[in-house]
Amino acid sequence: MKPRYRKKLEILDEFAIVLDYMPMGNPYDKHSFHRSSPIAQGMGTKFFSLVEIIPLKGSMMVIGERIPLSLTPDMPGHRVFDRLLYEDLTSIARENIVKYVRQVVEEKERVFVEFLNIAEAINIRLHSLELLPGIGKKTLTLILEERRKKMFESFDDVRKRLKINDPVKMFVDRIVIELQRNEKYYLFVYPYPMTPDMKYLRYLELLYERVRYSEPW
Repeated sequence: MKPRYRKKLEILDEFAIVLDYMPMGNPYDKHSFHRSSPIAQGMGTKFFSLVEIIPLKGSMMVIGERIPLSLTPDMPGHRVFDRLLYEDLTSIARENIVKYVRQVVEEKERVFVEFLNIAEAINIRLHSLELLPGIGKKTLTLILEERRKKMFESFDDVRKRLKINDPVKMFVDRIVIELQRNEKYYLFVYPYPMTPDMKYLRYLELLYERVRYSEPW
């Protein structure tokens, strides 16, 4: 059976980081034709979509490599066959995911720092900032006070003013939590597939627009 393009994948990512590459196929794949042919698992570089990728014929991939994605037959790039759930990832892909989520957050510093400047309350009991691991009521109050004085400009600025040793980690941890799809609210990752009890707050779309981030990766 020959793999075909899936319809309505609804993936916004144009590039992905390779989390695992299996040149001989994935023996545990639910699709029989992927058990003996080259297949890769990747993560989108803008919206963290987890995807199953069919490499271009004759090409090789390296874990950590950034590759262009093709969602339709007329698009250049490596073919996205399907979206993946976190539990579909191989053990190697799971081992790599924290490293590469961190890489994306660090290179998009101004995007994630801006979240601290604009994040709003979800309801009267919960603020979006409290969804970041390590942010309790005391730190929330400090963030709101500090950003009223002056907007945060960098991770180093956050580190100094909020006394948070590793501000990147709280974003990385939150993104990985959201990829596992056990939450009610989602700040950065669209929960695929969406269920009625899940709320996607669309912060990444807003943040990319606010900081005028126009790169495709």
